[in-house]
Order: sequence, then structure tokens, then C-alpha cells
Amino acid sequence: MHPAGRVLAALFLIALFTACASTPSDDRMIRESRAALDRFVDRDPGIQDWIDNAYGYVIFPEIAKGGFWVGGGFGRGIVFERGEPVGRATTSQATIGAQIGAQSYSQVIFFRDNAALRTFQRGNLEFSAQATAVAASAGAAATTSYERGVAVFNMTRGGLMAEASVGGQRFSYEPL
Repeated sequence: MHPAGRVLAALFLIALFTACASTPSDDRMIRESRAALDRFVDRDPGIQDWIDNAYGYVIFPEIAKGGFWVGGGFGRGIVFERGEPVGRATTSQATIGAQIGAQSYSQVIFFRDNAALRTFQRGNLEFSAQATAVAASAGAAATTSYERGVAVFNMTRGGLMAEASVGGQRFSYEPL
């Protein structure tokens, strides 16, 4: 591996382990999650309809990811059922392929009904991180629909990443 690649990989691993090691309080995570939802609505006001009509949703205020041929990411979030916080969630990603850089983004996953939310809570939801999310932008909410009871929106927070990779995203759930 090229020396610059080793440095980038080392920095990414340090950031990932630091993010995993510190666990914010539930109150702080709930506040950050609600603030992230507000930013989604600011970007695309149509997302408010998703918030109002979804049976539940999980919001990850910040997911950090990076890679150099091999990549990964991690984030913590709060699960809401009918607008009320009911649990904590984590997400982890692994990818392989042409990729370089680091970025952070917010993610909200909407659940159309009770069955979709329960599937998530049982830990049975995973998908390809690159293929399933819609970038939150003006008007995107109006043209998006549920797929198997789930709809996903991402919003970039910062960083730069070039990526043509394959991989997946896994989730875990813990009640509050």
C-alpha cells in the first residue's frame, strides 16, 4: 500500500474507534436527532410529510465514513415511533472497491408501517449503502417512495469521497 494510503487508513481507523468509544447521553442524541430532522426539512420541506405520515423512523445525525480501496463507516441514532423516541440505533458499513476520502452525512430511514419498524428493531434490516438512499435535495421527497416498507434519505455534512464500491450497511437496535 502507498504510504499516503497507509496514513489515510490509519487516520480513518483512529476516527472510527474514537466515534465508537464515546457514547453520548440519550437526551443529547435525541436533541441532535431532532436538529438533524430540522436540517432535512430545511433542505427539502417535503420531508415533513414523511415525518408526519411515517409509522416510525430512525435518524442518524452523523455517520462518519472513509476509505482507501477498503472502507467503513459508523453512526449512532435514535428510533422514533409515531414521533416519540423509543430506542437507540447504530449503523456500520463496510465497502470494497475504488474509493478514497472521508465524509460525514446524516441519514433518516422512514418505516411505512408497524411491520417495517419491527423488522428494523429485530435487526433484520440491511442493505447496500450506495444503492438505496436518496440524496436530500429540494423536491426529492416528492418523487421518492417506500421500497419494502422503507425509504432512506441521506444528507452530506462534510468531507469529500470518490467512490465506486460495493458493500452493505447493518443496523442494531436497543430500546430506551
